[in-house]
Amino acid sequence: MTNYIEYKFKVTEIEPWNEIIIAMISELPFESFVENEEGFDAYMPKTDENIEEIKAVIDAIENIEFSYTRQEIEQQNWNATWEESFTPILVNDQCLIRAEFHESVENIPYEIIIQPKMSFGTGHHSTTHLMVEYILETEFKGKDILDMGCGTSILAILAMKREANYAECIDIDEWAVENSIENGKKNGVRLDAKMGDHSLLGSKQFDVILANINKNILISQIPTYVSVLNENGDLFLSGLMEQDFNDILAFCTEHNLKFISKKQRNEWIALHFKK
Repeated sequence: MTNYIEYKFKVTEIEPWNEIIIAMISELPFESFVENEEGFDAYMPKTDENIEEIKAVIDAIENIEFSYTRQEIEQQNWNATWEESFTPILVNDQCLIRAEFHESVENIPYEIIIQPKMSFGTGHHSTTHLMVEYILETEFKGKDILDMGCGTSILAILAMKREANYAECIDIDEWAVENSIENGKKNGVRLDAKMGDHSLLGSKQFDVILANINKNILISQIPTYVSVLNENGDLFLSGLMEQDFNDILAFCTEHNLKFISKKQRNEWIALHFKK
């Protein structure tokens, strides 16, 4: 079994710098991030670690006060470590995201149970929170949806619980795909989870596309989203910071998408467009 490397980051000002640092290092092969009172911990398989590459990316982060340490942990300890740090998330008193070992909460319209394994999207990140808010406000009954960069597929699961007809979930990470299938079963919904990128989409059409990734990948994939989105369909984008807004707005406008609204939480934003 593969051992994991733990990078422990101590951040002087957790808000907003925790999430900003995570965004800056998220393209490195870290499989999960766990926030805590001092900053956050980041984990990757030892087999994926390139110390020089990681050091170069971290050393390039300027104007933020933080420090970090590195240690190897045994894989058998992973689940205990993750479960100890995973806390339930309640969004607008309407959607509870929890693990099986957490207690249920009465009078919450939607409850999503996930197995907190090594994949992104536990609901703690501001971008996931914003996308959940959008889903709670949007009509999904009978619609076909795409969850691009699905992570744990929280977004697709919630859409299905809101009576979507079909959910296709795509992620480049094999563990995320396996975790998505498992989470779908735990929540009594069927997800069509696949490993890959936008090249898998082909000619299938969707009524709603949910893409919580990052600015560069979104810009590279938005033309494909437009091609597979039905007329008058909804496109929700996140993984974006406030400073990304003008570039994304201009790019989407060039591709005949109509801007509807923006949500913001700390330094992070989510955007709604229509075709």
